[in-house]
Amino acid sequence: MSIISAEKHTYRDPLSGVPVTQLTNYKGHSHHFYFTNPGWYADGKKLLFSSDRQNRTNLFGVDLVTGEIEQFTDFAPISTGRSDFITACKNSSLEEVYFWRGNSLYAVDLNSKSTRILYEADTMWKPSMTASSADGAYLYFGLEETVIAEDYSNSRQNNIGIRERWLARPRSQIVRLPISRNDSAGSPEPIFSEYALLGHINTSPTQPHLITYCHEGPWEEVDCRIWVLDTSNGRNWKIDPPHRRFHIGHEYWYADGLHIGYHGITGGHETVIGGASVEEGAPNHWHAPQETVTGHIHSLDGSLIVGDGYHDGVIKVWMLVNGALSGPRILCRHDCSFKIQQLHVHPRIFPNGDAVYFTSDRGGYGNIYTAMLPKNEVEFLALPASH
Repeated sequence: MSIISAEKHTYRDPLSGVPVTQLTNYKGHSHHFYFTNPGWYADGKKLLFSSDRQNRTNLFGVDLVTGEIEQFTDFAPISTGRSDFITACKNSSLEEVYFWRGNSLYAVDLNSKSTRILYEADTMWKPSMTASSADGAYLYFGLEETVIAEDYSNSRQNNIGIRERWLARPRSQIVRLPISRNDSAGSPEPIFSEYALLGHINTSPTQPHLITYCHEGPWEEVDCRIWVLDTSNGRNWKIDPPHRRFHIGHEYWYADGLHIGYHGITGGHETVIGGASVEEGAPNHWHAPQETVTGHIHSLDGSLIVGDGYHDGVIKVWMLVNGALSGPRILCRHDCSFKIQQLHVHPRIFPNGDAVYFTSDRGGYGNIYTAMLPKNEVEFLALPASH
């Protein structure tokens, strides 16, 4: 598989003046992994992404310094099922990536670029998010009984499908698959099952035994969105919102692997940004009401938060200043359409906190972008204010 010359270029955002680097530039959509699944490899020097090139969807990686692109898979177009790498993940300790292609679970070795099938899910199941344990020893993924077919033609139709599936209460499972270093995998083991629309399986980045999952559906109607599962003993518990005035979702792990962040809605004009401990019985929520659209948010510890602002069209930034969450400020425009799941911005902050990466089709096709983040309060306050 070929090495592709750099496609990147850098420009100054017209609103903030912040340097923004476009890493890909192809007449076909490119997107990064879902924002809860880190995509960097080669000690953080490179970033994995999916791209539609030559009428095929495959896995690629880009060197964040040189912009050089390498191709890892060379699949022909798939006839049935999904193949977009949205739910892909990298092993936490191995240079290996896991992804669904239809109902086949694949692994690709990033060094040799060889692929192998780890598991075949029965057609009665719809596979979902993959997630590597913090020690890389296990791969977790979800299976949902297919009772209602989803429509991925646009985001609105897909959201309708989510409500119908929630009402149907399909049988769902969380499956654990042992991963070894000798190119083999153990036997898959269902470790949790219930009749509910279950999704967003996320592993703690530091605690190999802890994962979160969610009850999908209308945020204002599900019993509880965020749940924690201790895979060492099978115990699970819910992270309820501190009160029922707002409804929370799009949870993600902080870098410490002991806390989670989220954003929420009220059904009115007010929104919320918050976080909590995953300790059973003592979530110790913090939350900051907002009078703005937050969109998907991400942070490393709650001190600097980015959000995609949905159709406000800008990456928003909040910073903890004198103990209070200040902002939002505008980091840069993204002008993304959100037309399909692959064209959601889904910003994610790099581990060192210097920059954020995101997807946008601002130029007509989905591409990957990075933007530098403010390093201190002075740089933060110099950014233009957002409504």
